[in-house]
Amino acid sequence: MSLTIQHKTVKVDNLDIFYREAGHPSSPTIILLHGHASSSHTFRDLIPLIADRFHVVAPDYPGFGNSSRPRPDEYKYTFVNMANTIDKFTEKIGLQKFAIYIFDYGAPIGLLIASKHPERITGIFSQSGNAYEEGLSPAFEGIRPFWADPSPANREPLKEHMFSPEGLAGAYTLGVEPASLVAPDGANLDIYYMSREGALEIQLDNLLKDYETVVKFYPQWQAYLRQHKPKLVAIWGKSDPFFIPPGAEAFKRDLPDADVSIIDGGHFLNDSNPQAIAAGIKKLL
Repeated sequence: MSLTIQHKTVKVDNLDIFYREAGHPSSPTIILLHGHASSSHTFRDLIPLIADRFHVVAPDYPGFGNSSRPRPDEYKYTFVNMANTIDKFTEKIGLQKFAIYIFDYGAPIGLLIASKHPERITGIFSQSGNAYEEGLSPAFEGIRPFWADPSPANREPLKEHMFSPEGLAGAYTLGVEPASLVAPDGANLDIYYMSREGALEIQLDNLLKDYETVVKFYPQWQAYLRQHKPKLVAIWGKSDPFFIPPGAEAFKRDLPDADVSIIDGGHFLNDSNPQAIAAGIKKLL
C-alpha cells in the first residue's frame, strides 16, 4: 500500500463498515475519527499529507457516510455502542497498536476505546476533540434544554441551526477567514447525507441527545490521561463555534507535556488548514 487511498468495507456484527486506508501497514497506524453528520470524506485532503509516515485508517461510523445505516430500532445509536463497533472494527482489520485522531464526535468514540484498551494507544491527536467542560462553547447552552426535555420546542431550533443545509454549511465556514479556504464539497456531501431517510432521527434524536452522557464521561477520560500519560498533540481553531480553546488548554492540567496550539480558524481545520494539521500529527512520531 502507498500514498494511494483505498476504499474498503468490512463486516462488523452484520454491519458494513466503510473505511479509507493509505500508507504502508508497517508504518505507525493512526485512526482518523470524524465528526457529527459527516464521514471519512472529511479527511480527503489530509490523508495524502500523512500517508508517507503513517498507516492511515479512516472509518465511517454506523449511520454515517458509506457505512450501514440501520434504523434506530435495529441499532442502538449511542456513543458507547458506536465506540464498541469501531473497537471491533479495529480488531477485525487486525490493528494492535494505533494512535487516534479525535475530532468532534470522534473524541468520545476514541476516548472510550482508549480508556478500555490503554495498552493499544500510541498517541492522541486532538482537533476540537474535547474532554473538558471548559471546552464546551456557549452553543451548548442551546443544547442542554434538549437533553433535559426533547420536546418540539427544544428540538426544532437545533434542527434548524445544526442540521439544516444552512447550518451544516455554516459549521464549515464559521470562524474561517477568508471563507474561500474551505471547499464546498464537504458541506454539500454532509447535506446529502442528512437528506437520507432516517438521518435526522439518528443524528438529532439519538446521538445529539446522547451527547449528554458524553459530558458525564469527562472525569473518567481525564483520569485515563493522568494514569496512562499518552503522548498528546492538540491543534484547535481559535474561532471554533462548538469547542473552544480552553478545552484544548485543559489537556495540560492532566498531561503537562501535552503539545497544544490554537490557530486562526474554525471547526474544520482539516479542511481549511490541512498542512498545519498534518504537521501536528507528525509530532506524534
